[in-house]
Amino acid sequence: MRVRKALVAAARGLWLAIASLAGSITLFTLLVVSLAFIPLGLGVLTTPPLLGAVRAHANHRRLMAARWSGVQIPLPYRPLPPDRRGGVVGVVERCSLLLKDPATWRDLLWLLIDMTAGTVVALLAFVLMPYGVEGWVLALGTWRPIVHAAGTYWYGFIPVTSQSTANYAALLGCGFLVLGVFATPVLLRAHFLVGRAFLAPTPRMTLAERVQHLTETRHDAVDTSAAELRRIERDLHDGAQARLVAMGMSLGTVEALMEKDPAKAKELLAAARASSAEALAELRDLVRGIHPPVLAERGLGDAVRALALRMPLSVEVEADLPGRADEPVESAAYFAISELLTNAAKHSGAERVWIDVHHDSGALRITVTDDGEGGASAAEGSGLSGVQRRLGTFDGVLAISSPVGGPTMVTIEIPCRLSAPRPTA
Repeated sequence: MRVRKALVAAARGLWLAIASLAGSITLFTLLVVSLAFIPLGLGVLTTPPLLGAVRAHANHRRLMAARWSGVQIPLPYRPLPPDRRGGVVGVVERCSLLLKDPATWRDLLWLLIDMTAGTVVALLAFVLMPYGVEGWVLALGTWRPIVHAAGTYWYGFIPVTSQSTANYAALLGCGFLVLGVFATPVLLRAHFLVGRAFLAPTPRMTLAERVQHLTETRHDAVDTSAAELRRIERDLHDGAQARLVAMGMSLGTVEALMEKDPAKAKELLAAARASSAEALAELRDLVRGIHPPVLAERGLGDAVRALALRMPLSVEVEADLPGRADEPVESAAYFAISELLTNAAKHSGAERVWIDVHHDSGALRITVTDDGEGGASAAEGSGLSGVQRRLGTFDGVLAISSPVGGPTMVTIEIPCRLSAPRPTA
Protein backbone atom coordinates (compact mmCIF):
# COMPACT_ATOMS: atom_id res chain seq x y z
CA MET A 1 0.00 0.00 0.00
CA ARG A 2 2.79 2.41 0.87
CA VAL A 3 4.65 1.51 -2.36
CA ARG A 4 1.51 2.13 -4.42
CA LYS A 5 0.98 5.48 -2.71
CA ALA A 6 4.59 6.45 -3.46
CA LEU A 7 4.25 5.45 -7.13
CA VAL A 8 1.08 7.54 -7.47
CA ALA A 9 2.81 10.48 -5.77
CA ALA A 10 5.77 10.14 -8.16
CA ALA A 11 3.48 10.24 -11.20
CA ARG A 12 1.72 13.28 -9.79
CA GLY A 13 5.06 14.94 -9.14
CA LEU A 14 5.98 14.53 -12.82
CA TRP A 15 2.64 15.99 -13.87
CA LEU A 16 3.10 18.95 -11.53
CA ALA A 17 6.63 19.59 -12.80
CA ILE A 18 5.36 19.72 -16.38
CA ALA A 19 2.40 21.93 -15.39
CA SER A 20 4.65 24.26 -13.41
CA LEU A 21 7.10 24.64 -16.27
CA ALA A 22 4.62 24.87 -19.14
CA GLY A 23 1.62 26.54 -17.51
CA SER A 24 3.26 28.89 -15.03
CA ILE A 25 6.04 30.06 -17.38
CA THR A 26 3.56 30.75 -20.18
CA LEU A 27 1.10 32.63 -17.97
CA PHE A 28 3.85 34.57 -16.19
CA THR A 29 5.41 35.69 -19.48
CA LEU A 30 2.12 36.70 -21.06
CA LEU A 31 0.95 38.53 -17.95
CA VAL A 32 4.19 40.50 -17.56
CA VAL A 33 4.02 41.54 -21.22
CA SER A 34 0.35 42.50 -20.82
CA LEU A 35 1.10 44.61 -17.73
CA ALA A 36 3.90 46.33 -19.60
CA PHE A 37 1.46 47.32 -22.35
CA ILE A 38 -1.08 48.89 -19.96
CA PRO A 39 0.34 52.43 -20.41
CA LEU A 40 -0.21 52.01 -24.16
CA GLY A 41 -3.84 50.99 -23.63
CA LEU A 42 -3.59 47.51 -25.14
CA GLY A 43 -2.77 45.91 -21.78
CA VAL A 44 -6.06 47.14 -20.33
CA LEU A 45 -7.89 44.86 -22.76
CA THR A 46 -5.62 41.82 -22.37
CA THR A 47 -4.92 41.89 -18.62
CA PRO A 48 -8.40 40.94 -17.26
CA PRO A 49 -8.72 37.72 -19.31
CA LEU A 50 -5.12 36.79 -18.53
CA LEU A 51 -5.70 37.34 -14.82
CA GLY A 52 -8.80 35.18 -15.15
CA ALA A 53 -6.62 32.43 -16.66
CA VAL A 54 -4.07 32.83 -13.85
CA ARG A 55 -6.80 32.49 -11.22
CA ALA A 56 -8.19 29.42 -12.96
CA HIS A 57 -4.67 27.93 -13.00
CA ALA A 58 -4.23 28.74 -9.30
CA ASN A 59 -7.67 27.37 -8.42
CA HIS A 60 -6.88 24.13 -10.21
CA ARG A 61 -3.71 23.84 -8.13
CA ARG A 62 -5.79 24.47 -4.98
CA LEU A 63 -8.11 21.66 -6.00
CA MET A 64 -5.20 19.27 -6.56
CA ALA A 65 -3.64 20.27 -3.25
CA ALA A 66 -6.83 19.33 -1.42
CA ARG A 67 -7.40 16.09 -3.32
CA TRP A 68 -3.84 14.79 -3.53
CA SER A 69 -2.29 15.89 -0.23
CA GLY A 70 -5.10 17.23 1.95
CA VAL A 71 -3.63 20.76 1.85
CA GLN A 72 -6.43 23.32 2.06
CA ILE A 73 -5.70 26.66 0.36
CA PRO A 74 -8.46 29.26 0.92
CA LEU A 75 -9.44 31.72 -1.79
CA PRO A 76 -8.04 35.22 -1.15
CA TYR A 77 -9.75 37.09 -3.99
CA ARG A 78 -11.96 40.08 -3.43
CA PRO A 79 -15.46 39.67 -4.89
CA LEU A 80 -15.93 41.58 -8.10
CA PRO A 81 -19.12 43.61 -8.56
CA PRO A 82 -21.38 42.68 -11.48
CA ASP A 83 -20.52 44.31 -14.80
CA ARG A 84 -22.82 47.32 -14.94
CA ARG A 85 -20.94 49.29 -17.56
CA GLY A 86 -20.40 48.00 -21.02
CA GLY A 87 -17.74 48.80 -23.56
CA VAL A 88 -14.26 50.12 -22.86
CA VAL A 89 -15.30 51.85 -19.62
CA GLY A 90 -16.41 48.56 -18.09
CA VAL A 91 -13.18 46.82 -19.17
CA VAL A 92 -11.05 49.59 -17.68
CA GLU A 93 -13.00 49.47 -14.42
CA ARG A 94 -12.64 45.70 -14.19
CA CYS A 95 -8.91 45.88 -14.91
CA SER A 96 -8.49 48.51 -12.22
CA LEU A 97 -10.35 46.41 -9.63
CA LEU A 98 -8.26 43.35 -10.43
CA LEU A 99 -4.98 45.26 -10.16
CA LYS A 100 -6.04 46.75 -6.81
CA ASP A 101 -6.59 43.28 -5.36
CA PRO A 102 -3.46 42.22 -3.39
CA ALA A 103 -4.16 38.59 -4.33
CA THR A 104 -3.42 39.45 -7.98
CA TRP A 105 0.18 40.34 -7.21
CA ARG A 106 0.58 37.33 -4.92
CA ASP A 107 -0.61 35.14 -7.82
CA LEU A 108 2.08 36.72 -10.02
CA LEU A 109 4.71 35.98 -7.38
CA TRP A 110 3.38 32.42 -7.05
CA LEU A 111 3.84 31.86 -10.79
CA LEU A 112 7.48 32.86 -10.43
CA ILE A 113 8.01 30.56 -7.44
CA ASP A 114 6.03 27.72 -9.02
CA MET A 115 8.17 27.61 -12.16
CA THR A 116 11.38 27.57 -10.08
CA ALA A 117 11.20 26.15 -6.55
CA GLY A 118 7.86 24.46 -7.19
CA THR A 119 9.23 22.67 -10.25
CA VAL A 120 12.33 21.51 -8.35
CA VAL A 121 10.30 20.06 -5.47
CA ALA A 122 7.88 18.35 -7.89
CA LEU A 123 10.81 16.82 -9.81
CA LEU A 124 12.35 15.57 -6.57
CA ALA A 125 9.05 13.87 -5.79
CA PHE A 126 9.27 12.13 -9.15
CA VAL A 127 12.96 11.19 -9.61
CA LEU A 128 13.74 9.27 -6.40
CA MET A 129 12.07 6.01 -7.34
CA PRO A 130 13.05 5.97 -11.06
CA TYR A 131 16.63 6.80 -10.01
CA GLY A 132 16.59 3.86 -7.61
CA VAL A 133 15.43 1.56 -10.41
CA GLU A 134 18.31 2.83 -12.56
CA GLY A 135 20.82 1.36 -10.08
CA TRP A 136 19.32 -2.09 -10.56
CA VAL A 137 19.25 -1.67 -14.34
CA LEU A 138 22.98 -0.88 -14.30
CA ALA A 139 23.69 -4.02 -12.27
CA LEU A 140 21.85 -6.13 -14.86
CA GLY A 141 24.58 -5.34 -17.41
CA THR A 142 23.59 -2.07 -19.05
CA TRP A 143 26.71 -0.47 -17.54
CA ARG A 144 28.98 -2.12 -20.17
CA PRO A 145 27.83 -0.29 -23.35
CA ILE A 146 27.56 2.96 -21.39
CA VAL A 147 31.11 2.70 -20.01
CA HIS A 148 32.55 1.51 -23.34
CA ALA A 149 30.93 4.47 -25.11
CA ALA A 150 31.49 7.28 -22.62
CA GLY A 151 33.94 6.02 -20.01
CA THR A 152 33.21 6.08 -16.27
CA TYR A 153 29.53 6.50 -15.43
CA TRP A 154 28.73 8.09 -12.09
CA TYR A 155 25.69 6.77 -10.26
CA GLY A 156 25.29 9.03 -7.27
CA PHE A 157 28.75 9.00 -5.68
CA ILE A 158 29.70 5.60 -7.15
CA PRO A 159 31.89 5.49 -10.31
CA VAL A 160 30.55 2.53 -12.29
CA THR A 161 33.43 0.87 -14.22
CA SER A 162 32.86 -2.85 -13.55
CA GLN A 163 30.28 -5.37 -12.49
CA SER A 164 31.27 -5.02 -8.84
CA THR A 165 30.79 -1.24 -8.88
CA ALA A 166 27.50 -1.80 -10.73
CA ASN A 167 26.43 -4.04 -7.86
CA TYR A 168 27.28 -1.25 -5.43
CA ALA A 169 25.08 1.00 -7.60
CA ALA A 170 22.26 -1.52 -7.19
CA LEU A 171 22.67 -1.35 -3.40
CA LEU A 172 22.58 2.42 -3.55
CA GLY A 173 19.54 2.13 -5.80
CA CYS A 174 17.81 0.14 -3.05
CA GLY A 175 18.47 3.05 -0.73
CA PHE A 176 16.92 5.49 -3.21
CA LEU A 177 13.91 3.21 -3.59
CA VAL A 178 13.37 3.02 0.16
CA LEU A 179 13.87 6.78 0.44
CA GLY A 180 11.42 7.31 -2.41
CA VAL A 181 8.73 5.17 -0.78
CA PHE A 182 8.78 7.34 2.32
CA ALA A 183 9.87 10.73 0.95
CA THR A 184 7.91 11.01 -2.32
CA PRO A 185 4.47 11.71 -0.70
CA VAL A 186 6.18 14.16 1.68
CA LEU A 187 7.83 16.00 -1.20
CA LEU A 188 4.52 16.13 -3.09
CA ARG A 189 2.91 17.70 -0.03
CA ALA A 190 5.87 20.09 0.29
CA HIS A 191 5.18 21.30 -3.27
CA PHE A 192 1.64 22.27 -2.28
CA LEU A 193 2.81 23.84 0.99
CA VAL A 194 5.18 26.05 -1.00
CA GLY A 195 2.23 27.09 -3.15
CA ARG A 196 0.03 27.72 -0.13
CA ALA A 197 2.54 30.25 1.21
CA PHE A 198 1.66 32.47 -1.76
CA LEU A 199 -1.85 31.39 -2.77
CA ALA A 200 -3.47 31.55 0.67
CA PRO A 201 -4.63 34.92 2.06
CA THR A 202 -2.24 36.66 4.43
CA PRO A 203 -3.39 37.53 7.98
CA ARG A 204 -3.75 41.13 6.85
CA MET A 205 -5.96 40.11 3.91
CA THR A 206 -8.03 37.89 6.20
CA LEU A 207 -8.45 40.76 8.65
CA ALA A 208 -9.49 43.14 5.87
CA GLU A 209 -12.07 40.65 4.61
CA ARG A 210 -13.33 40.17 8.15
CA VAL A 211 -13.69 43.93 8.67
CA GLN A 212 -15.53 44.24 5.34
CA HIS A 213 -17.89 41.43 6.31
CA LEU A 214 -18.58 42.95 9.72
CA THR A 215 -19.19 46.36 8.16
CA GLU A 216 -21.74 44.92 5.74
CA THR A 217 -23.50 42.85 8.39
CA ARG A 218 -23.59 45.83 10.74
CA HIS A 219 -25.31 47.91 8.07
CA ASP A 220 -27.75 45.07 7.48
CA ALA A 221 -28.41 44.79 11.21
CA VAL A 222 -29.04 48.53 11.49
CA ASP A 223 -31.41 48.47 8.50
CA THR A 224 -33.23 45.43 9.90
CA SER A 225 -33.59 47.04 13.32
CA ALA A 226 -34.90 50.27 11.79
CA ALA A 227 -37.44 48.34 9.70
CA GLU A 228 -38.51 46.37 12.77
CA LEU A 229 -39.02 49.56 14.78
CA ARG A 230 -41.12 51.05 11.97
CA ARG A 231 -43.23 47.88 11.89
CA ILE A 232 -43.80 48.02 15.65
CA GLU A 233 -44.69 51.71 15.47
CA ARG A 234 -47.14 51.04 12.61
CA ASP A 235 -48.73 48.09 14.41
CA LEU A 236 -49.15 50.11 17.60
CA HIS A 237 -50.56 53.10 15.76
CA ASP A 238 -52.98 51.16 13.56
CA GLY A 239 -53.91 48.49 16.06
CA ALA A 240 -53.82 48.74 19.85
CA GLN A 241 -53.48 52.53 19.97
CA ALA A 242 -56.51 53.05 17.73
CA ARG A 243 -58.58 50.62 19.84
CA LEU A 244 -57.55 52.31 23.09
CA VAL A 245 -58.47 55.75 21.70
CA ALA A 246 -61.84 54.41 20.58
CA MET A 247 -62.34 52.78 23.98
CA GLY A 248 -61.58 56.09 25.74
CA MET A 249 -64.15 57.89 23.59
CA SER A 250 -66.70 55.17 24.32
CA LEU A 251 -66.09 55.51 28.06
CA GLY A 252 -66.60 59.29 27.77
CA THR A 253 -69.92 58.67 26.06
CA VAL A 254 -70.85 56.15 28.77
CA GLU A 255 -70.15 58.74 31.43
CA ALA A 256 -72.48 61.19 29.69
CA LEU A 257 -75.25 58.58 29.22
CA MET A 258 -75.00 56.98 32.67
CA GLU A 259 -78.01 58.92 34.06
CA LYS A 260 -79.91 59.68 30.84
CA ASP A 261 -79.83 56.28 29.11
CA PRO A 262 -78.48 53.49 31.38
CA ALA A 263 -79.31 50.79 28.84
CA LYS A 264 -77.28 52.50 26.10
CA ALA A 265 -74.45 53.11 28.59
CA LYS A 266 -74.45 49.42 29.47
CA GLU A 267 -74.26 48.51 25.79
CA LEU A 268 -71.33 50.85 25.26
CA LEU A 269 -69.57 49.40 28.33
CA ALA A 270 -69.85 45.91 26.85
CA ALA A 271 -68.39 47.15 23.56
CA ALA A 272 -65.55 48.87 25.42
CA ARG A 273 -64.83 45.66 27.32
CA ALA A 274 -64.65 43.71 24.03
CA SER A 275 -62.44 46.39 22.51
CA SER A 276 -60.07 46.21 25.50
CA ALA A 277 -59.82 42.44 25.11
CA GLU A 278 -58.97 42.83 21.41
CA ALA A 279 -56.36 45.51 22.21
CA LEU A 280 -54.80 43.22 24.82
CA ALA A 281 -54.69 40.36 22.30
CA GLU A 282 -53.02 42.61 19.72
CA LEU A 283 -50.45 43.77 22.29
CA ARG A 284 -49.68 40.16 23.16
CA ASP A 285 -49.24 39.30 19.49
CA LEU A 286 -46.98 42.30 19.09
CA VAL A 287 -44.86 41.29 22.07
CA ARG A 288 -44.72 37.74 20.76
CA GLY A 289 -43.45 39.11 17.44
CA ILE A 290 -40.69 41.05 19.20
CA HIS A 291 -39.56 38.25 21.50
CA PRO A 292 -41.93 35.34 22.13
CA PRO A 293 -42.39 34.66 25.87
CA VAL A 294 -42.05 30.90 25.31
CA LEU A 295 -38.63 31.52 23.75
CA ALA A 296 -37.44 33.45 26.78
CA GLU A 297 -38.93 30.98 29.24
CA ARG A 298 -38.44 27.56 27.62
CA GLY A 299 -35.70 27.98 25.03
CA LEU A 300 -35.44 27.50 21.29
CA GLY A 301 -36.55 23.87 21.13
CA ASP A 302 -39.88 24.38 22.91
CA ALA A 303 -40.44 27.71 21.14
CA VAL A 304 -40.11 25.99 17.74
CA ARG A 305 -42.49 23.23 18.86
CA ALA A 306 -45.03 25.88 19.93
CA LEU A 307 -44.56 27.63 16.59
CA ALA A 308 -45.14 24.36 14.74
CA LEU A 309 -48.48 23.86 16.49
CA ARG A 310 -49.77 27.15 15.08
CA MET A 311 -48.89 26.28 11.47
CA PRO A 312 -51.49 24.94 9.01
CA LEU A 313 -48.97 22.31 7.88
CA SER A 314 -47.93 19.06 9.49
CA VAL A 315 -44.62 19.98 11.15
CA GLU A 316 -42.31 17.50 12.85
CA VAL A 317 -39.68 18.99 15.18
CA GLU A 318 -36.57 17.20 16.38
CA ALA A 319 -34.66 19.44 18.81
CA ASP A 320 -31.69 18.27 20.84
CA LEU A 321 -30.03 21.18 22.63
CA PRO A 322 -28.17 20.45 25.89
CA GLY A 323 -28.15 24.12 26.85
CA ARG A 324 -29.18 27.63 25.86
CA ALA A 325 -27.57 29.92 23.32
CA ASP A 326 -27.35 33.67 23.87
CA GLU A 327 -30.72 35.42 23.59
CA PRO A 328 -29.89 37.29 20.34
CA VAL A 329 -28.80 34.02 18.71
CA GLU A 330 -31.94 32.20 19.87
CA SER A 331 -34.10 35.06 18.63
CA ALA A 332 -32.39 35.10 15.21
CA ALA A 333 -32.75 31.32 14.88
CA TYR A 334 -36.41 31.41 15.96
CA PHE A 335 -37.44 34.10 13.50
CA ALA A 336 -35.43 32.42 10.72
CA ILE A 337 -37.38 29.20 11.31
CA SER A 338 -40.61 31.19 11.49
CA GLU A 339 -39.88 32.80 8.11
CA LEU A 340 -39.04 29.43 6.56
CA LEU A 341 -42.27 27.89 7.85
CA THR A 342 -44.26 30.86 6.57
CA ASN A 343 -42.66 30.50 3.12
CA ALA A 344 -43.42 26.78 3.10
CA ALA A 345 -47.07 27.43 3.99
CA LYS A 346 -47.61 30.27 1.52
CA HIS A 347 -45.48 29.51 -1.52
CA SER A 348 -44.19 25.93 -1.65
CA GLY A 349 -47.43 23.96 -1.76
CA ALA A 350 -45.94 21.67 0.89
CA GLU A 351 -47.99 19.40 3.13
CA ARG A 352 -45.28 18.35 5.58
CA VAL A 353 -42.24 20.04 7.08
CA TRP A 354 -39.40 18.51 9.07
CA ILE A 355 -37.26 20.62 11.40
CA ASP A 356 -34.05 19.42 13.00
CA VAL A 357 -32.30 21.60 15.60
CA HIS A 358 -29.06 20.56 17.27
CA HIS A 359 -25.68 21.88 18.38
CA ASP A 360 -22.51 20.40 16.97
CA SER A 361 -18.83 21.47 16.71
CA GLY A 362 -19.44 24.88 18.24
CA ALA A 363 -22.36 25.82 16.01
CA LEU A 364 -26.16 25.78 16.14
CA ARG A 365 -27.30 23.74 13.14
CA ILE A 366 -30.87 23.91 11.87
CA THR A 367 -32.36 22.03 8.92
CA VAL A 368 -35.83 22.80 7.60
CA THR A 369 -37.10 20.44 4.89
CA ASP A 370 -40.47 20.48 3.13
CA ASP A 371 -42.08 18.31 0.45
CA GLY A 372 -43.20 21.26 -1.65
CA GLU A 373 -42.63 22.23 -5.27
CA GLY A 374 -39.12 23.64 -4.81
CA GLY A 375 -37.62 26.54 -6.72
CA ALA A 376 -36.87 28.64 -3.61
CA SER A 377 -33.99 31.11 -3.78
CA ALA A 378 -32.46 33.86 -1.70
CA ALA A 379 -32.87 36.47 -4.43
CA GLU A 380 -32.74 40.09 -3.36
CA GLY A 381 -36.01 41.19 -1.84
CA SER A 382 -37.23 37.72 -0.87
CA GLY A 383 -37.88 36.59 2.67
CA LEU A 384 -34.89 34.27 2.48
CA SER A 385 -32.57 37.18 1.69
CA GLY A 386 -33.81 38.87 4.86
CA VAL A 387 -33.06 35.71 6.83
CA GLN A 388 -29.61 35.62 5.26
CA ARG A 389 -28.90 39.21 6.33
CA ARG A 390 -30.16 38.56 9.86
CA LEU A 391 -27.90 35.51 10.20
CA GLY A 392 -24.92 37.39 8.77
CA THR A 393 -24.92 39.56 11.88
CA PHE A 394 -23.86 36.48 13.85
CA ASP A 395 -21.49 35.07 11.17
CA GLY A 396 -24.24 32.60 10.36
CA VAL A 397 -24.73 31.01 6.96
CA LEU A 398 -27.80 29.85 5.09
CA ALA A 399 -27.62 27.16 2.40
CA ILE A 400 -30.56 26.35 0.13
CA SER A 401 -31.16 23.20 -1.88
CA SER A 402 -34.43 23.60 -3.76
CA PRO A 403 -34.57 21.96 -7.19
CA VAL A 404 -37.69 22.53 -9.25
CA GLY A 405 -40.17 19.88 -8.21
CA GLY A 406 -38.79 19.74 -4.68
CA PRO A 407 -38.02 18.95 -2.03
CA THR A 408 -36.62 22.09 -0.44
CA MET A 409 -33.94 21.83 2.24
CA VAL A 410 -32.66 24.93 4.00
CA THR A 411 -29.69 24.57 6.32
CA ILE A 412 -28.74 27.22 8.88
CA GLU A 413 -25.49 27.30 10.81
CA ILE A 414 -24.75 29.89 13.51
CA PRO A 415 -21.46 29.74 15.46
CA CYS A 416 -22.26 29.89 19.18
CA ARG A 417 -21.69 28.28 22.54
CA LEU A 418 -24.37 26.79 24.73
CA SER A 419 -24.68 27.62 28.39
CA ALA A 420 -26.50 25.64 31.06
CA PRO A 421 -30.29 25.80 30.68
CA ARG A 422 -31.67 28.96 32.26
CA PRO A 423 -34.21 28.32 35.01
CA THR A 424 -37.80 29.05 34.11
CA ALA A 425 -39.65 31.72 36.02
